[in-house]
Amino acid sequence: MTSYSKGKIVKGTVTGIESYGVFLSFDDYYSGLIHISEISHGFVKNITDYVNIGDVVYAKIIDVDEEQSHLKLSIKDINYKGKKRSPRRKIKETSLGFETLAMKLPIWIDEKIKNTTKN
Repeated sequence: MTSYSKGKIVKGTVTGIESYGVFLSFDDYYSGLIHISEISHGFVKNITDYVNIGDVVYAKIIDVDEEQSHLKLSIKDINYKGKKRSPRRKIKETSLGFETLAMKLPIWIDEKIKNTTKN
């Protein structure tokens, strides 16, 4: 059995959605609720804009009820979908700019015309 503690980030599966929040399951013993107020800092009109049943999401534990095997959760301040962004890098401009396209475009058009007339 996994130990759950306040502040820990856990991964669970969305098993239910109600107007007041999202239910997650974690293992054979624990389940949790993300109250609608813990979904976003802004107004949440439709919870399905954030999650759907069957989604696997990350949530931060804000309270643990050991007796009921229930977790109170939040996704407000974390990357709950778990997608990792690749770092942005600046695109270097060349001295030629669009001249390369202007030189290559007629060649590409000729190649395409030749390929389509062969078929």
